[in-house]
Amino acid sequence: MKTQITIVITGASSGISAALALAYAEEGHFLALCGRNAERLSDIADQCQKKGARVEIQILDVTDKTLVAAWLRQINHKASLDIFIANAGVAGGKDGAGSGATATRKILRTNVDGVVNTVLPALELMEPKSTGQVSIVSSLASFRGFPGTPDYAASKAAVRVWVEGLRGLYAPKGIKISVICPGFVESRMTANNPFRMPLMMTGEKAARIIRRGLENNTARIAFPLRMYFLAWLLGVLPPALSDRLMPKVAEKE
Repeated sequence: MKTQITIVITGASSGISAALALAYAEEGHFLALCGRNAERLSDIADQCQKKGARVEIQILDVTDKTLVAAWLRQINHKASLDIFIANAGVAGGKDGAGSGATATRKILRTNVDGVVNTVLPALELMEPKSTGQVSIVSSLASFRGFPGTPDYAASKAAVRVWVEGLRGLYAPKGIKISVICPGFVESRMTANNPFRMPLMMTGEKAARIIRRGLENNTARIAFPLRMYFLAWLLGVLPPALSDRLMPKVAEKE
């Protein structure tokens, strides 16, 4: 039986991706979810199935481009890929990539190479059909390098600019592409941040905003608006001025 919509979500074992899986979980939808934590991923899958969705899960590291491409081909063979959301990523700190040079390389490898490894094969599968939608989760941190999180900010800036360029390239081919730039959202990644996080929102609220933005084919889904304006402003001001206005963001331990 043909499914209504096939949605693939990476990094779906927690955070925004888990909330998005639950937001899209409804009768007739096929969800293909991947992540690195089997227990949490299985729990999210069970919740989605109870809401009526058909779900498949895969334990997967997005830095392995061969396995990622093979998994996406397998999913597309079962049910033509309609929506692809790339959100697998890491930050620094003891619960993330750690610190120092090793952490820098791990963050860039996961957050940049991992996105490229998933987005390119998804686009290859959608292009012959001239339809589909791809989105990646960047961050409001992508608009300006922060001393406490330079690696994370750089990785999110790279994928944001890349995907914004891809949007114009693939629009004539019938493929919709969006970038998602959230502020602080309740998740395992933000749970141990050693600094104040203004306008924090739940994953459920973030998922509603993202789904609405994707349904409207919004190019840049950035929220909350006040944080978006401040992040944009820091990015466009001359460094001599923005350096003095930078919030104190401590490095994760």
